[in-house]
Amino acid sequence: MNVQKKLKIAMLGQKRLSHEGGIEIVVKELSTRMVLKGHEVTLYNRSGHHVSGNAFDGMLTGNEYKGVKIKLVPTIDKKGLAAITSSFFSSLFAAFGKYDIIHIHAEGPAAFCWLLKLFGKRVVVTIHGLDWQREKWQGTFASKYIHFGEKMAVCWADEIIVLSKGVQKYFKDMYDRKTRFIPNGVNKEKKAEARKITDKFGLKKDEYVLYLGRIVPEKGGHYLIKAWKMVNSDKRLVIAGGTSDTDKYMDMLGKLAENDDRIIFTGFVHGSMLAELYSNSYIYILPSDLEGMPLSLLEAMSYGNCCLVSDIDECASVIGNNGVVFRKADVYDLREKLQMLIDKPMLVKKYKQMASGYITEKYNWDKTVKKTLELYRKDMD
Repeated sequence: MNVQKKLKIAMLGQKRLSHEGGIEIVVKELSTRMVLKGHEVTLYNRSGHHVSGNAFDGMLTGNEYKGVKIKLVPTIDKKGLAAITSSFFSSLFAAFGKYDIIHIHAEGPAAFCWLLKLFGKRVVVTIHGLDWQREKWQGTFASKYIHFGEKMAVCWADEIIVLSKGVQKYFKDMYDRKTRFIPNGVNKEKKAEARKITDKFGLKKDEYVLYLGRIVPEKGGHYLIKAWKMVNSDKRLVIAGGTSDTDKYMDMLGKLAENDDRIIFTGFVHGSMLAELYSNSYIYILPSDLEGMPLSLLEAMSYGNCCLVSDIDECASVIGNNGVVFRKADVYDLREKLQMLIDKPMLVKKYKQMASGYITEKYNWDKTVKKTLELYRKDMD
């Protein structure tokens, strides 16, 4: 095959081009960079409401973004049905399209790999995490469906991309299936002064610690609040992010935070507000039990944050020796590490100085795109 041939690529599995989750960020970065290289990329996005509320639905409009074509597919906009219906119609429409590559993001949407293969498509699946293990799906049809999607990827996908060595080992041990490790990238971000966050929440530089991500049980927000309530500090704890079919969990966190006016819930944030929160935090905390590839952690480090994370491989391997880890699910160890960092500003400063250069060198979007395109072309005539 002439390696200079421009490819026609379809991507599905994402909700839309937004900051709703890691998948959406990855798809945005890959698709826009591939278009800049001359390839034709079409995204099959969900219709329906933004997961963080109708106020953000303005993000959904448009049929083109920076040269990337966008097509909305029929979606039953109800819990448990939105992902399945949008994945089915995305796969069906992509099957009839003239594409060289169909790139599916996440395990659930991979349930329809077989349909794409019936139409002779070359299918690449990225496993962003073992989603069927997430607490909100346990004991539900959704968990079984997502696990089925994982098995369909193993059986039908031409190539499987994983984002961590731990997940790569899982596929080898469980299925004896070869996968390709291609980690996500991160942009080198410019810091933003605290303006909007000061006006809206009264937050100033270095006067708060930050968790920013989806409000779901496996992210460990309950550990963080319990630990923070035992920390001696006049700093504030900011928990920023929207729910994802987890309103009951959010209510539980609210009750845990009662009687501690140092704790602030901002809800879903994006744009300049997001940049300001990352730019001005004293430390960033990610207390997860389960991760795929934590893009929020990469982003936090790209803004020059000192990061405190659980010791799961997906987090600890990202920061290396450039941050602090605590024992997963251990509230008392988390409290101890929080207090240490509160009491040692020079240590925090040291980690901040190391973070940005380290993370942007280790995780580079241009390298990710190059490796992904090489995988697309593998075995093509």
